[in-house]
Amino acid sequence: MDPDKSTENAVEDSTASPGEDLYICDQDSVASSVDSIAEEIFLNGLDPVLDRRPSLDIYTPEEDCDSEANLQQRKRCRLSSAFSRENENDGVSTERWRSSDETDVEPLQLEFTPVQVPGPKVLQNTCSSPLHFFQLLFPKIMMQSIVGHTNVYGTKCKDVIERWRYISLKDLKSYIGLVIYTGLLKCSLLTEYWRESRYFSPSFPAQVMSYQKFMTIGNTLHFSNTKEDEQNHSKKGTAAYERLGKILPPYQLIRKACKTYFHPFQNLTIDERIVTPQCRTGLKAMENKSSDRGYKLFALTDCSCGYTWDFFIHEGNSCASQNEGLSYESVMALVDENLLGSGYKLFVDKFYTSPTLFRDLLGKSIYACGPVLPTRKGFPKISVNRLSKNATRGTMRWIRDDDLLFVEWKDSQEVQMCSTFHKAYEGDTVQRKVKGDAHRTLVEVPIPAVVLDYNRNVGTVEPSNFITGHYRLLHKPKKWYQCVFYHLLDIAVENAFILHELVAETNKQKALTRKAFLEMLVLELTEMDAESESAPVSLAAPVSSSLSTPVPALSTTVSAPPTPPESSLPEGSHRPKHFVPDSTVGRRKCKLCPMKTPVMCVTCEVPLCFLPKRDCFNQWHESKVFES
Repeated sequence: MDPDKSTENAVEDSTASPGEDLYICDQDSVASSVDSIAEEIFLNGLDPVLDRRPSLDIYTPEEDCDSEANLQQRKRCRLSSAFSRENENDGVSTERWRSSDETDVEPLQLEFTPVQVPGPKVLQNTCSSPLHFFQLLFPKIMMQSIVGHTNVYGTKCKDVIERWRYISLKDLKSYIGLVIYTGLLKCSLLTEYWRESRYFSPSFPAQVMSYQKFMTIGNTLHFSNTKEDEQNHSKKGTAAYERLGKILPPYQLIRKACKTYFHPFQNLTIDERIVTPQCRTGLKAMENKSSDRGYKLFALTDCSCGYTWDFFIHEGNSCASQNEGLSYESVMALVDENLLGSGYKLFVDKFYTSPTLFRDLLGKSIYACGPVLPTRKGFPKISVNRLSKNATRGTMRWIRDDDLLFVEWKDSQEVQMCSTFHKAYEGDTVQRKVKGDAHRTLVEVPIPAVVLDYNRNVGTVEPSNFITGHYRLLHKPKKWYQCVFYHLLDIAVENAFILHELVAETNKQKALTRKAFLEMLVLELTEMDAESESAPVSLAAPVSSSLSTPVPALSTTVSAPPTPPESSLPEGSHRPKHFVPDSTVGRRKCKLCPMKTPVMCVTCEVPLCFLPKRDCFNQWHESKVFES
């Protein structure tokens, strides 16, 4: 709330009592303690901090009248002046900026009491593969709904040249697997994935589905009921119109699933993401630093692991309150103390930082800190002892405004920070390169605690590795809601990998790398990693490691791999064996081809593929015989 407006409202709403003039005359003698004055200021509709302004201490001749309003105004001016003088006598005046050698009082630290135990909420026996983790956040029931809506929409879609052929759940899973695959293996054009070339194109997508089928599914993906879409379209321009109607079902389900299977740790941050569409829609489009236009998505992320716990899409100014602004409303929409708990620490950038927001968050028992713009409303306007432009590196100034700490620090540039839970300076230093006579040298530079803590938490959280971003550049969806869907897919895949890491850490097991996790997820979605009763059979496309090693042709029948004669083998017992109990977890890269295998040679101790359609085991041993 604006302090000036609150003062005016308090003046207009107040009424003077008959004995109030005497009370004003004796005010200086009555105010004997800071607590009594602060309490009286609060009862008169003022704030002990916000109303300590020089403008209230100035008495003008125009105010010298007998109106009740002016009497109340003069009373508040004297109360505010008395309160400021008492604070100055106690040595806590905020009339000047302080240096690092002056002691600051550490704020009271609230106890961290989350609603649930922080960490993944996944049963250990329910998730044993990447697909299981993925289906927690992208459930099978949602895939079935998408298949049904896409089939209905496909029969009415004008983009389908031929008669619509109904897709199945397997088709949708394979399509999603290929979308992830295109982010793993980069090509210059989308058609390159289906290019008929023996050496210069991947053969895996062609084994999953044809290019025409892939494009047909991509152009007709639909996520909502077509009849409800028509009813919603008739409400366009009214308050009842739902702007996110065509993406609302998966949007709500994934958002709920992200909060169900994980509870964040103490440190949180809010980041902005841009969903770049290629078409016009009713959503509010914004510009990011790279001059790409798109829809802004606000996400609440855990600082320790990068898990996206909650998010929402900005739908335009009509959907947010205009009283406090977009940054304030965005944070309040994501930070729910009833679902999170108390004692959380929120790290935000300068777009969100404001004294009003930080005070309101503190009222919810949630700390906050972040860089603040000097022009932001509520930033101290005091210039006494402020950081000069020619200050040396490491110089800092701080000022405390009740629960808020404002810090100015000189690094390569001036940095302004605001916090509700930090002490001004705790003796920390950081290394910086400084120009010397001959070369740069490392020196220890003092750094405020708020800057150091902010860099440790926010600086280590990298933006989510959006694996379908490359795909969106190759194949640009025609519908805006399809662009949003791919971003939701990004969040589900990334969160699934983080859950896998956390569960593996809890079980004291070695987690898969992100690349291995995605590779296995693609094979499971496309059902190209099926197992037989005797040995694992993978239908993944073989990729030649060099042009000199020919790739065996695929056959339509599955037969046992040929066994070379004993005379062709080197001395020793060369038998294949499984070095891991599970054929899908813990596999290693084959010695001959870039694929992964759970089989190795007993004598040579090297991993080799031993499959009907990828017999690297015998090929490698035959090459050894030939070399000898």
